[in-house]
Amino acid sequence: MIQPLAYIHSESKIARNVVVEPFAMIHKDVEIGEGTWVASHAVINEGARIGKNCRIYPGAVVSAIPQDLKYNNEYTLTYVGDNTTIREYATISRGTEEHWKTEVGSDCLIMAYAHIAHDCIIGNSCIIGNNVQMAGHVHVGDWAIVSAISAVHQFVKIGSHAFVSGGSLVRKDVPPFTKAAREPISYAGINSVGLRRRGYTNQQIAEIQTVYRYIYMKGLNNSDALNQIELELPPSDERDEIVNFIRTSERGIMKSPLQFGEHGEHE
Repeated sequence: MIQPLAYIHSESKIARNVVVEPFAMIHKDVEIGEGTWVASHAVINEGARIGKNCRIYPGAVVSAIPQDLKYNNEYTLTYVGDNTTIREYATISRGTEEHWKTEVGSDCLIMAYAHIAHDCIIGNSCIIGNNVQMAGHVHVGDWAIVSAISAVHQFVKIGSHAFVSGGSLVRKDVPPFTKAAREPISYAGINSVGLRRRGYTNQQIAEIQTVYRYIYMKGLNNSDALNQIELELPPSDERDEIVNFIRTSERGIMKSPLQFGEHGEHE
């Protein structure tokens, strides 16, 4: 299933049933799992570790050298999980010595022209929309969606099951289960539609909403809100995930729209 006009380095490891179309390029130190399809003019660079049953469309570039002036040709990797689709002209850079790898999980969809920079960690079942631009060291939790033409600042964390609306400038962390919208980016409710699609019950969704009322609707600072949540709300996986995410946030989380003035300035 490997076409004679494809370039495949002799030191790459290609599993059974992999399709490599004409004019695709696979460099040395690349591993590709069973059933993956690599389209014409896709480029798989050194250090790529690609799982089973992935689909890599024309013009996509996986494991490119980082666009980081500190990169000094250190040996780093790029991991792509099983059943992930990488659409036309999407680019994924490999890691630097900061983290040594870039990771994209399984069952993800990376849409056309998206860029995932060095040392990013993308969870499982994520959707990264057309033209999304991610700077280095971004972390995205499982089942998160980052909509088209959004730009994500370096070191930002986006929690699991979060939804970031199209055209967003993501400068702050986006907690799990939330929707992020507006400019400056701010809390726009919880991602109830996505949660229902993934089997969350009405009771679980209501409990998540209650947690975020403490964070965004009671006029409390984050520390006081978290203390009250732990004191007054019963433990659950969702409650604890939210509390831990906010407590460990280094850039700070997005604000409530009530915390911005008329022209978007923080009050």
